[in-house]
Amino acid sequence: MLTFQELYEAHAASVYRFAYSLTRDQHQAEDITSETFVRAWAKNDRIRTETLQGYLFTIARNLFLDGRRGSRRDAALDETFADPAPGPAERALAGVALERAERVLRTVPETDRTAFLLRVQQDLPYAEIARVLGISLIAARVKVHRVRARLIAACIGKEPS
Repeated sequence: MLTFQELYEAHAASVYRFAYSLTRDQHQAEDITSETFVRAWAKNDRIRTETLQGYLFTIARNLFLDGRRGSRRDAALDETFADPAPGPAERALAGVALERAERVLRTVPETDRTAFLLRVQQDLPYAEIARVLGISLIAARVKVHRVRARLIAACIGKEPS
């Protein structure tokens, strides 16, 4: 049986990357990552996904969605006192092609984006993506395909058909 530290060390980086892909915010991603491991460790239920990593991604996604629901009630802060210097994550994402891809990803529905990120970034099999999202295997494949088609169309300057 894994200790908490072994569990965290083995999966924290990939859960953080996934959380950051969803939130685009370092602090929210860190919060989601830590809360994911607390909930996974405290939960003694049977894991309902094929892999432990898929189970952790499911928890992280649910935390993200819960946070989004709660943030609708929050008011935006005045940007007057924002730090003008870009952080390390923003500097790393400064490439033109990556910015275009991010713009496209922001326009797709959350479920499609999550399916795509789980496939491309986390290299999960389609069956596991389907279980994480609670959709059919065919729907998981279609969602990933649609996002890929939109990204390709954006790269060559055409709208997807």
